[in-house]
Amino acid sequence: LKLVMPTVNLDGEVTVLAAVPEVVEALEVCAVTWQKLISTALEKQLKKVPQGNGPLAEVDRWHERNDTLSALTEQTNLPEVQKVLEILQEAESEHIGDLQVVLSDLRKQNVEALDNVKFLSTLERHLKNLSYGTGFNVVLDTIPSLMNALRMIWIISRHDNKDEWMVALMEQIAWEISARVYKVVDLHMLFKEDRAAAKKKIAEAKSTLEQWKKCYFTVRAQIEESGREQHWEFDQKRLFEKTDYMTSVCQDLYDILQVVIEEFHSIFGPELKAVTGDPKRVDDLLRRVNGLTSPMEELDFDPFSIKSTHDWKLIMEEFRKVVSVEIAKEIFVQNLKDPPLYKNHPPVAGAIYWSRSLFYRIKHTIIRFQEVEDLLASERGKEVKQIYLQVAKKMKEYEDQKYNQWRDGTEQILPVLLKNTLLTSSVTEEPVTTKKSVHFIVNFSPTLHEIIIETKYMEQLGLPVPKIARYVALQEDKYLRYRSGLKNMLDRYHKLMGTLNEAETKILDDHIQELWRVFKSGHRRLSWNSLGIGDFIIRCTEAIRKFESLVRQIHNNSEDINNKLLFIESTNLFKFPLSKNADELPKAKEFFEYIKCERAKDVPHMVRKYSAIPQLLIKVERRVANTNSGKSPNLASYYAYWEKRIYQVLTQLIVKNLQAFNAAVLTDVPLFQTEANLSVPEIILQPNASEIDKMTVQCIQDCVEVTKHFVRWMHGTCIECPPQHVEEEEVITFSFYSDISQNPLIIEQAVLITHNVHKLLASLSKYLKPWKSYHLLWKLDKGVVMERLAAEKPACITFDEELQFYMKVAQEVTQQPLVKDEQFIRLQLAPLAFTVQENARGWVISLGKLLNESAREKLFSLQEEIQVGGFSL
Repeated sequence: LKLVMPTVNLDGEVTVLAAVPEVVEALEVCAVTWQKLISTALEKQLKKVPQGNGPLAEVDRWHERNDTLSALTEQTNLPEVQKVLEILQEAESEHIGDLQVVLSDLRKQNVEALDNVKFLSTLERHLKNLSYGTGFNVVLDTIPSLMNALRMIWIISRHDNKDEWMVALMEQIAWEISARVYKVVDLHMLFKEDRAAAKKKIAEAKSTLEQWKKCYFTVRAQIEESGREQHWEFDQKRLFEKTDYMTSVCQDLYDILQVVIEEFHSIFGPELKAVTGDPKRVDDLLRRVNGLTSPMEELDFDPFSIKSTHDWKLIMEEFRKVVSVEIAKEIFVQNLKDPPLYKNHPPVAGAIYWSRSLFYRIKHTIIRFQEVEDLLASERGKEVKQIYLQVAKKMKEYEDQKYNQWRDGTEQILPVLLKNTLLTSSVTEEPVTTKKSVHFIVNFSPTLHEIIIETKYMEQLGLPVPKIARYVALQEDKYLRYRSGLKNMLDRYHKLMGTLNEAETKILDDHIQELWRVFKSGHRRLSWNSLGIGDFIIRCTEAIRKFESLVRQIHNNSEDINNKLLFIESTNLFKFPLSKNADELPKAKEFFEYIKCERAKDVPHMVRKYSAIPQLLIKVERRVANTNSGKSPNLASYYAYWEKRIYQVLTQLIVKNLQAFNAAVLTDVPLFQTEANLSVPEIILQPNASEIDKMTVQCIQDCVEVTKHFVRWMHGTCIECPPQHVEEEEVITFSFYSDISQNPLIIEQAVLITHNVHKLLASLSKYLKPWKSYHLLWKLDKGVVMERLAAEKPACITFDEELQFYMKVAQEVTQQPLVKDEQFIRLQLAPLAFTVQENARGWVISLGKLLNESAREKLFSLQEEIQVGGFSL
């Protein structure tokens, strides 16, 4: 649109031109033309409607209005047009008022169009994603951002924050989302696609529709919580009626695919083909399953249209009816041989319960669909009804077969089960010769308990049961009480037997045999029909209690013995002296003497503990064999068992102590000290390495010889062997020493300790080698060296060099470390350093004397020369 400019010359002042009638008349004609043009353009733009149902059509409409009105507005702002308006205003033309009204309306509409375009442009990207996005995932991500953008327009815009405008825009957005779903979910093709992909597509479509409503209410709640913004009180029917209905249809379609994919296709999969051995029949069933969706593929109405609600509901009702009957039928056929049971249900009655529950499920479905007019009157309905009758007949035949088999089997086997003895026994993997290898079991057959449970459930099902079965079922509490009493009694017995070691089992052999004699009647004579079962349980329990008391006393004695042995085993045979202060440690001899003395104090305590053991064994003898001699033949193996334990404890005592001593040797914590001394011409340790080696070996030997104090018992007794007199006055005492001293572990530890000590002493000797560099201090004879030097009559500078050398040696020695800690020995170097210094000082003194004598001689000689010269003068 273009405004036609006036042809008159407008050059000159406004007041001058306004006074010229010809000019004013020409401009009035022009003004009337502009008024009509602008009014027509505004009317046309305001009457225009979006060219489509979606929001992008609304955006396009506002873009077009903005372009048109902006073009007109720009023309009205031209200088020429503005001068025309000024001249007509000055001339007080009657046409200027109408033109001003139209121009005002134009500016108002243009501002609104410009504002709307500006805010709608913030939505345009989101709206294009709704319409053209590559998948539902794009739409799902877009909706929250779009809703937040709408909220911003609602808050900021001067024109777009009115209910009607916002509802209209949201209605267009809802239409776009619905159209997107409608386009993607094509029922004619949906069930022909890959089932998993179709199921995913429906799930995404449903999520998209739900997201629209969810995001609306989320933003609405945020607006209300802010308390500053005008609330969204929009017509929800216009916004969500269509999308809510489509959501429900998508849910129906998802349920259909769920049934087809998850239930029927899993039932009629490769496993069923393998089990039934009839793949053709399974394939036929699958074709029937796929046929369940054929009504959806052949619809003659739009399922997403609200107008088709009734027709879609009928389709879904029929599908559910068919599915219900088909599922029940196939579950029944598939699980005939191994039906799923309710918790605590027995096999037969549980199978009947299962069959009846399936029957009631499909019966309820058929009755419910009979209430819907004409639903079962159709051909498909008649077919379903026929299937229902066939399934019901098979279920009844299945129930009758299960019941008859159970009834006949129960009448035959129950009398046999009631004649079983109360107990039976089995032999474990242990040797049959041991009493612990015999394991008693309550001989209450699981079948008998199962028959009791079956009987109770059969009666609940209203089925007649055999008289003997009803009698046993009525006695269930009594049988279970007997079974529990017997089991508890045997558990107590087996737990008690499990606490016995082989030695204890042997000495209690007679008592175990006596206990078995009490068990014998339940193992040989008493059955579940017997009347004395309760008395039998009482007798067995009392016998076990007495045996348990005896075992407890034996174990108490065993615990006392073990405590004494633990005391012996944990004795420290290498107690080290505590240093008086950090710098002063005991000498080597003091160190080993201290260990020996402390060990001598501990040995009597150990021997007293050992000597008390026979008295405890005699206590056991008194309880088991009714004697107190300490040499009962019945307890010979028991004495031997404890003597072996004592040998093991003493062996462990020596091994652990030697290991601890070896660890102390190797740790960097000095325990005693030795000195380095000069014994011309050698530097030696004091005491020397050989003496320390000997003291170490003697200490180890003393440790092992502790076992000489533990006297062996006479064979088959717990009585100590008396000393044996042999040739002349020699007396031999049989102790554990002879065996323990030959133990390879102990020999190995002893050798290891001596090796480590020897290695340490060699290391210390090597450490002293640098001190041998001063050997000339004590190796050379001072007198001879001084005589030779005096004969040479050296110059003073020679004396100075020699004195500097020895003084340097004396100074150098003071800078050497005087203590060397290596592993468990501290080497004191102060005595050696003092000796070296003294030798260096001795050389300095000798040189000083020689220098003094030489100087005196020269002085006297000089005096004589002076005197002779004086006389000559």
